[in-house]
Amino acid sequence: MAIDPERIPAEQRSANAADLGVALAGWQQAGDRRVKLGLVDVDGVLRGKYISLEKFAATLDSDPGFCDCVLGWDVADQLYDNVTLTGWHTGFPDARFRLDAGSARRIPGEGTPFLLGDFVVAEGGFDPDSDRDSGGGVRRHPACPRGRLRSVLARAAGLGFRPRLGFEYEFFVFRETPKSLRDKGFRDLEPLTPDNFGYSVLRASAEAELFTDLMSYMDDFGIPIEGLHCETGPGVWEAALAVADGLEAADRASLFKTFTKVFFQQRDLMATFMAKWSMAYPGQSGHLHVSLCTADGAPLFHDPSAEHRMADAQRHFLGGVQAHMRELTALFAPTVNAFTRLVPGAWAPTAATWGVENRTCALRIIPGSAQSQRLEFRASGADANPYLAAAAVIAAGVQGIVDGIEPAAPVTGNAYAIEDQLPDALRLPTHLREAAVLLRGSRLARDWFGDAFVDHFCATREWEAREYERHVNDWQLARYFEII
Repeated sequence: MAIDPERIPAEQRSANAADLGVALAGWQQAGDRRVKLGLVDVDGVLRGKYISLEKFAATLDSDPGFCDCVLGWDVADQLYDNVTLTGWHTGFPDARFRLDAGSARRIPGEGTPFLLGDFVVAEGGFDPDSDRDSGGGVRRHPACPRGRLRSVLARAAGLGFRPRLGFEYEFFVFRETPKSLRDKGFRDLEPLTPDNFGYSVLRASAEAELFTDLMSYMDDFGIPIEGLHCETGPGVWEAALAVADGLEAADRASLFKTFTKVFFQQRDLMATFMAKWSMAYPGQSGHLHVSLCTADGAPLFHDPSAEHRMADAQRHFLGGVQAHMRELTALFAPTVNAFTRLVPGAWAPTAATWGVENRTCALRIIPGSAQSQRLEFRASGADANPYLAAAAVIAAGVQGIVDGIEPAAPVTGNAYAIEDQLPDALRLPTHLREAAVLLRGSRLARDWFGDAFVDHFCATREWEAREYERHVNDWQLARYFEII
């Protein structure tokens, strides 16, 4: 049974607490009265609350608690009936959490200090991964996505690898509010702008106030946007977030998704990061650009003398991601809706193919300088939990380097056209239930993420599939109501 070796040593705990104390002193001096806390659940939903600075001060020497129902319910706050880490059988106790001083920032407009945290297992408490008491260390909770990425990054660091990540998100913007969406039954929605205007200077200029205000908002929040433009579809935008080290990049991605919604809702508009809100338009991607460097920042993916400038490390990283993509699909396509995006001809991959500057492939190699040589992972949708998508790609890629995995031949031209020639091992699952079964059986996932996480996460995906299957949808009504 896999045991996550990561512990939080006492000296690291003290350093983090000291940094939180410094932050508290600064907030008090600035006249702040409260702080907002955020914790990410398995679906990538940011859960949290305000607490007073007095309450915050009391947490500096201990790990506070947060009801662990947030690890045991779905996006609609419906309790899972098939998980063991929490539930009615445990009485929903508080899960301990630890705030991360390195995540401190201020929420623009609101001005409130903000911190992210990780769920942890208290010292001497039950260790769900190893089936025994954890003893003299504090472990991050196995169901905590941010903690899982931390663990993957720590293991990669132990092998000499430091991932650098850049997230890209597509999202649709509507002239709707939470109330109008529900009043309309999510039908006949009005996009921010009509028709297809990909890369449109006209649309971006006409909506310049919104574009520039969003970029300034994210700058003020410590989430710099490198590029923002219209994509193909009514009211759809694409944002490229600045590259950062692994955990910081995922933090920015998570906060970008939540606070983009906040930004637009404050203006009586709505943004959605569904993988696909309408079959009439391409889906919304959550592409991930990845490179590796050494601990001191030396790039590892670039070799000017190699074909496509791909160093051995990049080639084997690519081989690992390609070899393990199928079994890890549930981590980057975690919803029923995600699989409506992964269809031929919709700018999303259907198999673990790769090519050089080929956007029909799942894995796009982008040759460049030592600093810009990278891999683009194109399979994940905007609905993916950024911590888990990043953890999946890094784990598979680093394992590829460890095992010296060679990728299959690259695809030139249309990758969709050769799908029937590919082995089953490279074809992505076509629905969430199949993806969950594959993840349950993945040795790689159990090795890198732990049995407790894999079993818990797969149970939540099976629940998600069951919830969909037990509801009648519009397609079924239109197809069967009269004629059958």
